[in-house]
Amino acid sequence: MRDEDDAPVLRHEADGVTTLTLNRPKRFNALSEEMLEALAAAIGALADDTKVRCVVIAARGRAFCAGHDLKQMRASPDEAYYQRLFTRCSALMQAIVALPVPVIARVQGIATAAGCQLVASCDLAVAARSARFAVSGINAGLFCSTPAVALSRNIGRKRALEMLFTGEFIDADQARDWGLINRVADDEALDESLGELTASICAKSAVAVRTGKAMFHRQLALPLDEAYAYSGEVMARNMMAEDAGEGIDAFIEKRPPRWRHR
Repeated sequence: MRDEDDAPVLRHEADGVTTLTLNRPKRFNALSEEMLEALAAAIGALADDTKVRCVVIAARGRAFCAGHDLKQMRASPDEAYYQRLFTRCSALMQAIVALPVPVIARVQGIATAAGCQLVASCDLAVAARSARFAVSGINAGLFCSTPAVALSRNIGRKRALEMLFTGEFIDADQARDWGLINRVADDEALDESLGELTASICAKSAVAVRTGKAMFHRQLALPLDEAYAYSGEVMARNMMAEDAGEGIDAFIEKRPPRWRHR
């Protein structure tokens, strides 16, 4: 990797997995304007890359992400500026959801405020046992309104409000139990656990995974009857894909599938 004075986001590719690494370790990877722009550009560049099977958002240093850069924000005390900043951040979070492939947060240290929002916006999350999570704006007189959107779509209402009203930290095990993250690993085994998850995803049909992610997020916004109608249409189209035929034949013939589209 390059020195921290270089790009705010680093990109690495291996075996179908693209890793985007937040690169402001001395500032606990706070989401400055520059980092938001760089991360949004990196996510945008991946949208049409069919070689990518999975994306990992990681971070250098002791923290995953401490939220927005408060010093930078206080240097521009203007409502229009703040509106543009939060709009840009919200667009980034939605771009992560809209990305065709699964996005996984690799979390160490703290993930607070917009950093916790980033974790919640990813499809999956793997955390070190020492990781901690909070939406702590309330401690500085600022309710974490935009992080609340992603948080409330991951955990129950009362648990989300407890975090938002108190700003208190929860640990990795609690975050897993509440549904904010998927897996907890001992700190030294974090990359091993992450690798197991990405390998499992990359071993599946790319067509099925991409179809499934888009379907899952869209159906969440629909009434129950419309969600079933839409998902049925998607599943019927998926059945017509070459990979679906191969996968079912492989199951019947008791052999590993040979995916046509890797």
